[in-house]
Amino acid sequence: MSAGQLAVVLAAVLCSIGFAALVVVLMRVLDALRVVEREIGRLREDTRPLLDELRASVGEARASVDRAREDLERFDRVLGSAESITDAVSGSSRLVRGALSTPVIKTVAFASGTAEGVRRLRRKERREQRRSLGRGDTRS
Repeated sequence: MSAGQLAVVLAAVLCSIGFAALVVVLMRVLDALRVVEREIGRLREDTRPLLDELRASVGEARASVDRAREDLERFDRVLGSAESITDAVSGSSRLVRGALSTPVIKTVAFASGTAEGVRRLRRKERREQRRSLGRGDTRS
């Protein structure tokens, strides 16, 4: 065998060894991919119930938010009604105060003055009775 033929045989052997090594590496990669594929399958099985539970929780949260939004809208309407009632009562009370305050003040003043006048008359009558009793008058 000549040196050229020996180089070709040596190159062929080295290529065969390299090809065998490449086949071994590819087989290991294929095994690793199968392991990853199985783990992904298990992960899907484990996460499917969690995702279903999460979807249910999101649905419940959405329903709660919708109910809260409805309650808030209802409260807003009630608050608006309360403000309207407050404004109406406030206006009415101002009107009633303006209409009744002067006559009530005059009536109270009249009653107070009348009571004072009656008290003075009674005191005057008592003094006159005491004087007449003290003098010995027999007036009837």
